[in-house]
Amino acid sequence: MSQEATVFEETYNDYLSRIAGIDLAAAAAALGAAMDDGRALIPLLNRTYRVSKEGITREDGKRPQMGTCVILSKYLLLCPPGEPSNIAWASYRDFKDSGPLAAYWANEVEATLVDAFAGRTADLEKAAEKLGGYAPDEDFPYDVCRCFDVLPKISMLLLFNDVDEEFPAKCTILFQARAEAYLDGECLAMLGAQLAGRLKLISED
Repeated sequence: MSQEATVFEETYNDYLSRIAGIDLAAAAAALGAAMDDGRALIPLLNRTYRVSKEGITREDGKRPQMGTCVILSKYLLLCPPGEPSNIAWASYRDFKDSGPLAAYWANEVEATLVDAFAGRTADLEKAAEKLGGYAPDEDFPYDVCRCFDVLPKISMLLLFNDVDEEFPAKCTILFQARAEAYLDGECLAMLGAQLAGRLKLISED
């Protein structure tokens, strides 16, 4: 086993041991997730994962990528005692611990979507629909506006303006402000990267 694989395995097992120390059913209930045979069923970007002290699995029974394991683990471990009420839209840069990952967010999330969908807004709309995206309640002056319920209690808003004669394409991804009560800045950045990656992948099928 490579050194990187060993580190991942140790990290994964550490999260499982920490999950074993919480009331999993109570955390799942607070987050709006279901339980099945002692495992929390957590929907993440239209895929359901099973989480317990025994392991984290996809719908096919296999372990997901490490980033997904980290997101799901911290989502359960950081479950707040009450439900935060601030659902106003906020940029990733507004969150208190986002600074070190601001460049990552700009490059791996927003720029990825610009590169993939400039001149292809119809493809972006189709990919968003396949990923569960829906029109927001508010009106925004953008060519494409789609909400995604990426996790129970955590929604994201994609705003995309296509390239024209005067301006390049631009993409902005917002969270509800309460998102930072459920996940830290690193996990929120990974969520954004997963959203961008999934949209890009769907459009290439």
